[in-house]
Amino acid sequence: MLMTAVRKSAKGRRRRVGRPRRSDADLRERLIDAAIAQFTRSGIGATSLRAVAQAAGVTPAMLHYYFGDKRQMTMAVVDERLLPAIAPMRARIEAAGYNPLEVAEAFVNGVAEVISANPWLPPLWVREVLCEGGALREVLFKRAIPQLPQLLAQRFAVAQAQGRLEPQLDPRLMVVSLVGLTLFPAAGAPIWRKLFNADDLDGATLRRHTLALLGHGMGARWPGRRKRRQT
Repeated sequence: MLMTAVRKSAKGRRRRVGRPRRSDADLRERLIDAAIAQFTRSGIGATSLRAVAQAAGVTPAMLHYYFGDKRQMTMAVVDERLLPAIAPMRARIEAAGYNPLEVAEAFVNGVAEVISANPWLPPLWVREVLCEGGALREVLFKRAIPQLPQLLAQRFAVAQAQGRLEPQLDPRLMVVSLVGLTLFPAAGAPIWRKLFNADDLDGATLRRHTLALLGHGMGARWPGRRKRRQT
């Protein structure tokens, strides 16, 4: 009788198959957060499951339970955090039409919102996509990156054909310039804020500066340049 009661009690405590408990979902999110933090700090290649487990305060066996191995954990970061973060950008750019300034503003504002919600993205992008040998380069080239740059370049090319974009600009390099004006400053923020002792230069200030630069340029008060053209 006693053994029967113990077996029934143990059976009742077993996890039921089906929808995970709320605590399971919360823990999985916390593990992904820990993985992102370690990837950003040390790089994906140099990060072990043990390091992520230690940062999250769990055992490596717990990571194996939720993700299987490091590759699957990395893909969870891509599928559940990275791709959903940048997915709304396409709709934002499509809604901007073919006005080149509005397209550029849509990209700048979209990137600013993505970075505000996911401050880990710029340094991870620099380390794992931009740098040679980055672990996410091929993944993003196949699944995400071709969509946005090609869409942007196509919009700028149409605008140029309509006479709405400076003829000397290359629509493809316009995309490169936009990335350089958004992701690079965000990734290098700890450096240039320290260099200029400028903690007041936050994300909103950077966004306003970038939009002003794109909208008005630098040449409004270049009298020397105008003189050279007159001569």
